[in-house]
Amino acid sequence: MKNMFSSLWGDKDVELVVGQLLRYGVVSASVVAFAGGVMYLLMHGSGPVPQYSNFVGEGAGYTTFKGIFKGAAAFSSTEVIQLGVLILIATPILRVFFSLLAFILEKDKLYIFITLIVLSVIMTSIFGGLKV
Repeated sequence: MKNMFSSLWGDKDVELVVGQLLRYGVVSASVVAFAGGVMYLLMHGSGPVPQYSNFVGEGAGYTTFKGIFKGAAAFSSTEVIQLGVLILIATPILRVFFSLLAFILEKDKLYIFITLIVLSVIMTSIFGGLKV
């Protein structure tokens, strides 16, 4: 079975796809965050300087998936920037997930186990403190 996989998808093919995934993820995150930054400067660039002496916590729009997606759909500049950050965070997670799929197709049990551990550590650290 391993030979059948290697004839369809070789190690070089998997590396190319993972490389393109990382490249497109970083570029798309950069474009989205840059667009949000331009929107922010157009809306708030000439406003007064904020008071940094008093700390004011951020609302749900910045700290929850629902708030970020809802704000980005409404073209709120700060949520568009946060969406770019989410895309940037999702890029290496997708890379690990795609690698897991490649190892499953290769039936390489050791690397499946190691990749599952890495994926579970990443997901636990990200979603462990998430506000829903």
